Amino acid sequence: MLIVVYTFNFIDRQIVGILAGPIKAELALTDTQLGLMGGLAFALFYTALGVPIGLLADRKSRVWIMTVALALWSGFTALCGLAQNFWQLFLARMGVGVGEAGGVAPAYSLIADYFPPAERARALAVYSFGIPMGSAAGIFLGGWIASTIDWRTAFIVVGLAGVALAPIFRLVVRDPVRGRFDPVRPVDEAAPAFGTVMRTLFAKPSFWLLSFGAGSCSILGYGLIFWLPSFFGRTYGLELIEVSQFYGSIILVGGIIGIWGGGWLGDRLGAGSRGAYARIPAIAFLIAAPCYAAGVMSDSLPVTYVLFLIPQALGLMWLGPVITAVQHIAPANMRTTASASFLFINNLIGIGLGTMLFGLISDKLAPSFGDQSLRYSILIGLSFYLLSAALFFLASRRLDRDWEA
Repeated sequence: MLIVVYTFNFIDRQIVGILAGPIKAELALTDTQLGLMGGLAFALFYTALGVPIGLLADRKSRVWIMTVALALWSGFTALCGLAQNFWQLFLARMGVGVGEAGGVAPAYSLIADYFPPAERARALAVYSFGIPMGSAAGIFLGGWIASTIDWRTAFIVVGLAGVALAPIFRLVVRDPVRGRFDPVRPVDEAAPAFGTVMRTLFAKPSFWLLSFGAGSCSILGYGLIFWLPSFFGRTYGLELIEVSQFYGSIILVGGIIGIWGGGWLGDRLGAGSRGAYARIPAIAFLIAAPCYAAGVMSDSLPVTYVLFLIPQALGLMWLGPVITAVQHIAPANMRTTASASFLFINNLIGIGLGTMLFGLISDKLAPSFGDQSLRYSILIGLSFYLLSAALFFLASRRLDRDWEA
């Protein structure tokens, strides 16, 4: 059920990428406005509310918080289909961010209490299948519904489906005992104040290196998932339904392979060296960047498919190992707040900057490169993978000292 809800999380989060073309045409938007609507509008409240909701989830029912969050973000997704101008769509996307602020950090904490430490990287990797499954479903469904009916119906259909799922989720999922697999169980202690959590995390450099490393790679990740449908359409002349099939399959196949591979390697290599949880994604990003560059510059669609499939897998290998490391850096009674703080940094940087930055650069390059401006915008953005790799390598040197349990 957690995977299903995470899948809906990413359907609602990413469907706007495949719908960007028809939205831009009907509402007469620029690439910069599309970037603001797809990124900053969502990120504002998603990041701002994540930490207070994490504090609440360390004290109250994580399942109830996720149920309310699911109903809220799904309702606002449906409202996106009723927007008549940029600002109405911007505000509706802000509402999606408000709801999704309570959808992920509580799930990380639940999974850490469902599975023992030796299995957590794989468990969190399987949970993270919701990212490629939801992203691909958003692209497939959004492209098909928009091509068959219109983009407004796509928002309404997926939004109402999420609202219907919320009560089912509440009936099925139960809260496990907090910290039940930890050798020292502070579960009987009251959840600490936010200041106490921050003092604990400030004393652990690996937390900040992992958070900013994830934020850096997420700039590229969120930028690509939003803009690549437009890139494929403009560069290769594909119709909307063709783009949804082409890119949706890349995300689904590459994403699942990469996420599972990262989780499996994390559990296998992390048992011998905790620094491996950070080294695995660092090495993956160093390989992924040149593959993406070759794919962006390719003029052959079949070659482009292969060249994008490989880095799509490598670019998501960080999820299982890094999220697992974050769970072990914080004691059990502050895990949800620590996860929310990690997500705050990751998403404020990744979602807030990634989507908007690519659109802004594309608009600036358009006078010189025309419809090819997105190609060069993406090439510039690949530098964030290199920065992320450097931060993860630094984190790998600190994880042994910062590990809690």
